[in-house]
Amino acid sequence: MTQSTELDPEDRKIITLARSARARNGVAEGAAVRDETGRTYVAGTVELASLKLSALQTAVAMAVASGAKSLEAAAVVTEASRPAEADLSAVRDLGGPETPVLLAGPDGELRTRA
Repeated sequence: MTQSTELDPEDRKIITLARSARARNGVAEGAAVRDETGRTYVAGTVELASLKLSALQTAVAMAVASGAKSLEAAAVVTEASRPAEADLSAVRDLGGPETPVLLAGPDGELRTRA
């Protein structure tokens, strides 16, 4: 995992979308992913009695359900200091091992890039 605060506009966009999902839904995490065509999928944490998914897992599932073949990038906004291994696995399952996962704090500032 490397630290870098330089972001291109498309990566800044998915962080902003993730932050908005978190705030709008009042959930612990917000996430957004960008597929190989540039489409974005935005989600929040899902916590039902019978189903629990992180925001990033939900965004990846939405991309898959919509026909995405790969991911260009993923972002999660959370209080956590690093992405969960299950989140990294979900992103890498669809996007491959080089797909960047951007983790930002609730203020939208990039903390890490995995």
